[in-house]
Amino acid sequence: MLTCTFGAALLLAGCNEPNTFAVPPLAKVTVASPTVAPVTLYAEFTGKTAPSQEVNLDARVEGYLKTIGYADGEAVRKDRIVFEIEPDQYRDQVALQEAELTIAQAKAANAQTEFDRQSDLGAKQVSSQRSVDDARAALDAAKGQVAADEASLALARLTLSYTTLRAPFDGVVTRHLADVGTLVGSSGPTRLATILRVDPLHVYFNMSEQQQIAMRDALAAQGKSLRDVRESKIQPPVEIGLPGAASYDYAGVIDYMAPQLDGATGTLQMRAALPNSKVELIPGQFVRVRVAIGKIDSALLVDDTAVQSNQTGSYVMVVGADNVVEQRSVTTGPVEGQLRVVTKGLNAGDKVVIGSLQRAVAGKSVDPVAGTMAALPKADAASTSAGGTPSP
Repeated sequence: MLTCTFGAALLLAGCNEPNTFAVPPLAKVTVASPTVAPVTLYAEFTGKTAPSQEVNLDARVEGYLKTIGYADGEAVRKDRIVFEIEPDQYRDQVALQEAELTIAQAKAANAQTEFDRQSDLGAKQVSSQRSVDDARAALDAAKGQVAADEASLALARLTLSYTTLRAPFDGVVTRHLADVGTLVGSSGPTRLATILRVDPLHVYFNMSEQQQIAMRDALAAQGKSLRDVRESKIQPPVEIGLPGAASYDYAGVIDYMAPQLDGATGTLQMRAALPNSKVELIPGQFVRVRVAIGKIDSALLVDDTAVQSNQTGSYVMVVGADNVVEQRSVTTGPVEGQLRVVTKGLNAGDKVVIGSLQRAVAGKSVDPVAGTMAALPKADAASTSAGGTPSP
């Protein structure tokens, strides 16, 4: 009886406690205002490297290959001997032509003496006019023979020079295609190797008609035109990067623009030249190319991770009045480092959610915590670059 009375008392005491509801705390999200900085807009392309000069080293005379003066793939200086063909027969031909020239010169000297004598006798009416004319004809023939032998000697010396192949410029020589002792030039020029000039290096890429218009407008803002580029009065800068790399580590200039669009592709071929003294780039590889086509003086940039997308386009979450989250549609531009340009939809003072994005639900109140946007790349802190033309 006592136990039942005690239990009832406890039950009654519990029923008299107040029933209180604890409101859950607001979700914390990290917010920051957009970074304001000047941004250069770029058009991006895929380019292909090529040597600035490429010359085939061919054997132009017949003979046995005597020496190879370089190691396959070696960098050589201008005028270095890279191949030599057996020169003996051509050297003997030069000696023969020199001897024939000497004989012709002697005959010409004798003909001159005879002509002078006949002319003097003719003036004194001792010699007939026919004798004078014959002496003049003999002199002219002797002079003609001298000229012919001089030409033959020059040709023989030129042919002899073909037995020695020298590098026409500083460059890298490919592997040799004929071994020492091989008979070359017997049925026409024989390819021995190819020499490539890789410093400077060329990069070819194609610009669309719309990108050409954007570039034209950018040049017009500077008081220049595409004609100035085509005629090399100005050389717009370009940046070159390796595939897969985040940065553009090589710089060059546009030094050629095709005079007309390619009818098949509707693109305009461009060529950039860049120094390559360390031969870090080689001909034939694909590279990334970007060319400045415009500038935004005060662009808004936000963390690229803060930009989301759905079927309607890109958007960011913004904490507005009364700390209520709003889903804001934006137009995005290029990426620079960890930041993305927003060309439309944001104001400089907006609080963009950059952390705990999963807690930011449109229409819900949150507890914003101040944060900071990612830093601009140091190289572009003064003039921020971008990865392409603005896109929705």
